[in-house]
Amino acid sequence: MSGLFQNHYLKSPSGFQQFASVTLTRCQKIVTKVLAASSAKDYQEIPRDLDRLSDSLCRLLDLCDFVRSTHPDASFGNAADEAYQKLFEYMNVLNTTPGLDKQLKTAWADPSVVAVWGEEEKSVAQILLKDFSKSAIDLPEDKRRRFVSLSSEINRLGGTFVTEIGPARSTLVLNSSRTHGMNPNLLVRISDRWGRAHLPTVGDISTAALRTIHDEATRKEIYIAGRTSAQDQITLLETLMQQRADLAKLCGYQSYAEMSTSDKMAKTPEAVSSFLTTLSHHNNLTISDELYGLAMQKTADTGEKTKDFCAWDKEYYRSRQASQMLSKARRPDFISAYFSLGTVMQGLSRLFTCLYGVRFIPQETRLGETWNPDIRRLDIIDETEGHIATVYCDLFARAGKNPNPAHFTLRCSREITPLEMAEAAEASPEVEPVIVANDGMPTSRSSTTGGLHQLPVIALICDFSTPSSPHSPTLLSFRDVQTLFHEMGHAIHSILGRTSLQVVSGTRCATDFAELPSVLMEHFAADATVLSLFARHWETDVPLPYEMIAERLAVDRKGQGMDTEYQILLALLDQAYHSPLAAKPDFNSTKIFHDVYARYSSLPEPPETTAQGFFGHLVEYGGTYYSYLFDRAIAGKIWHDVFHSGKDNGAITRENGEVFRQEVLKWGGSRDGWRCVAGVLGDASLAEGGAEAMKEVGKWGVKE
Repeated sequence: MSGLFQNHYLKSPSGFQQFASVTLTRCQKIVTKVLAASSAKDYQEIPRDLDRLSDSLCRLLDLCDFVRSTHPDASFGNAADEAYQKLFEYMNVLNTTPGLDKQLKTAWADPSVVAVWGEEEKSVAQILLKDFSKSAIDLPEDKRRRFVSLSSEINRLGGTFVTEIGPARSTLVLNSSRTHGMNPNLLVRISDRWGRAHLPTVGDISTAALRTIHDEATRKEIYIAGRTSAQDQITLLETLMQQRADLAKLCGYQSYAEMSTSDKMAKTPEAVSSFLTTLSHHNNLTISDELYGLAMQKTADTGEKTKDFCAWDKEYYRSRQASQMLSKARRPDFISAYFSLGTVMQGLSRLFTCLYGVRFIPQETRLGETWNPDIRRLDIIDETEGHIATVYCDLFARAGKNPNPAHFTLRCSREITPLEMAEAAEASPEVEPVIVANDGMPTSRSSTTGGLHQLPVIALICDFSTPSSPHSPTLLSFRDVQTLFHEMGHAIHSILGRTSLQVVSGTRCATDFAELPSVLMEHFAADATVLSLFARHWETDVPLPYEMIAERLAVDRKGQGMDTEYQILLALLDQAYHSPLAAKPDFNSTKIFHDVYARYSSLPEPPETTAQGFFGHLVEYGGTYYSYLFDRAIAGKIWHDVFHSGKDNGAITRENGEVFRQEVLKWGGSRDGWRCVAGVLGDASLAEGGAEAMKEVGKWGVKE
């Protein structure tokens, strides 16, 4: 019997405690070694020692965090949570107790020590110094206690804010005369015996109502109700922003946004503002054209040329425009016939073989290796290095499973040193050292360097429907295909970011760089040459007629300017709420919300709305929500300049793939993101980043 993910401790729930105890002992030995460092040789080893410490903690924390939220067996979930809490508490003590940071600073301050470090070791040292700084480790004891207290309160407030998101009014009661245009089947579900519709103000039903109800006054009422948050939620948001402002000030920053961006590609809130305002200006022409077309539809409907086009009209006329563009014969379910799950996975393997020389090899799993019978394991094989990663695919919906698609790195790539192998042999002479050194999880030796690597282990989560018949395959919508390509973009970054130190491996890079490979993969998902690698009708084997996809893309791109503007508005709000404004006694999130919309929105926002109360991503992204737009702009530029927008087989040419692999993917987070962008685009002027470089990216715009 195997343990979960082949981890030899995790054959039963009790194994989590053993795993935690072994990990804790390993960490304590590393800490003792670092604290005792005194010679030049000792200090030279500190980045690798601290990386091993980080790896030991992440081996358990990342895996346990996944298991406690995913495993259907509560006994496994609870055991994973207990192990997680035990090591998380230990990690917090390390992060806030002076000693490790002082030794690292001593090493960093000695030029003779730093001179022998490679680029990865320097990157790890800089990252860890920044992490120590953000944990207030340099502050006096009373301020450190204040830091811990504030951090705990911010965590509590953030959790409450996300779980309590809701409108001031949960339901609107509408007479049947006001619901003309809605799907009758939908109306039946929400109507009482007198024919009145009890319409939820948020969610899929309210969105459907905004898209289909003919009466403008009703749409306006639905729009305002759906963007008016409960007052308690607004109070909670403002308290959270004020607490974050206090935390930033305690750590020596002018604002939380300054603290958040200091170790990102942007570096400063001013650079973020430069990017967003430039992007907004670039987007204005696109959105003006889009809104003009929709406004003409409204004029044709009403016969009034002076009739204003309003915020509550947008979804209604976009929906009508889309239905007019899509031909009746090309229904989503018809397109799905060309996208069976198995062929899409084969297509991804063929694409990665074309671009990077890696392929997917399905493997049988052993009893106990996975958390559900429908999990599939893929070993990733490189044409020169052999086995370089393992991916567990959990792709089907089931009761109790989180429906959100995601990529989890359960174990990062990292070189296992001969010293670690010697320690493993001494610790457990009866067990093969490589099993002890990596807990039984996958390893391989490099065919080029001979070094032993722990391999990245990845879980890929989606929520696809199972087949309706045992005789038919799982069929994906085109949106599902795009989602799978996106998540595989994260996975290939984890797979090919094959560094010797785990702190900088794979997706462990700056937040505003992490989405680049995944967003870029969405361009591949829509490319005719890429689709020709796999998209065939599951029954007839006829290739997909690309015009079906082209038609759907044309519909999606018709509203690209409006979608981009919406994201710009949210990113600007995120910056404003995490600016020095949050520290002022008269901080008013609603006033700021309407100020941002008045300045940057193409459509006036009704004055009574408080939509900031629904902005749950403020908690996770605090000060960095711009990242997704930023990476979309860079991905579009790379797709055009490196992969030639797919023209002349540019999307499947090894030479182009090698450029992206060598300049971006292989570095993980060990190379500054700007140097990666400058390298892949062949533009040295971008290498140092800064506000002008951010502005330049804004000029590129967002290209779908």
